[in-house]
Amino acid sequence: MMTATAMNTANKFDIENLNLFYNNGANHALKDITLPIPSKKVTALIGPSGCGKSTLLRCLNRMNDLIEGVKINGRLEMDRENVYGNIDIASLRIKVGMVFQKPNPFPMSIYDNVAYGLRAQGVTDKKKLDEVVEKSLRGAALWDEVKDRLKSHAFGLSGGQQQRLCIARTIAMEPEVILMDEPTSALDPIATKKIEDLMEELKKNYTIVIVTHSMQQARRISDRTAFFLMGELVEHDETANLFANPRDDRTRGYVNGDFG
Repeated sequence: MMTATAMNTANKFDIENLNLFYNNGANHALKDITLPIPSKKVTALIGPSGCGKSTLLRCLNRMNDLIEGVKINGRLEMDRENVYGNIDIASLRIKVGMVFQKPNPFPMSIYDNVAYGLRAQGVTDKKKLDEVVEKSLRGAALWDEVKDRLKSHAFGLSGGQQQRLCIARTIAMEPEVILMDEPTSALDPIATKKIEDLMEELKKNYTIVIVTHSMQQARRISDRTAFFLMGELVEHDETANLFANPRDDRTRGYVNGDFG
């Protein structure tokens, strides 16, 4: 069971001694993870494939609940509330939105993609929907590119535009946190730069946690970086410090490209 303890109020999440097991305990995927995630900053999770970074990301909005045979212990709190306590998971996933590796717009218009979540909550007022759609598309730096074709099918957008549409769809639900699981891995360099520039703006209003395989991207866009290896958190620090002066030889080897 996770116990409630006092948190640093500058942090959006406080994680302490978190363990996650797959296959009813057979696979120890996260090992005693202790990590603060500050509010309204970009925290990058880096490390080789299979090191646990995406698994940790999915803990933050309890997406791992959807996997059979998962067991979790330790402490994970958001704003001093136990994420794995008696909470409404649907509400949690609204507060903690997620953008996936591959753009996944719904098979409908640009407008309907952004309005989908509000309509699912029973919002029918067209003026309200119009306002939220415009605000969200502006927030995702997409409005000027699509304002004249909101009724066009979302699949007609480029890959980078589709990913920003997915970010707009997340913003429309007024989250507090945006999780991003390798959001630019399927995009070209121009689209990647637009997403990275967007993150710089989004962190003014949202806490962002991003999983990335690109150390260059982590350097460019994150305030803090955490390095994972074989289910362990090796070290975490301000991004500039971690890359310039890693404390652990394993981190030094990874950032220098010696393995990965």
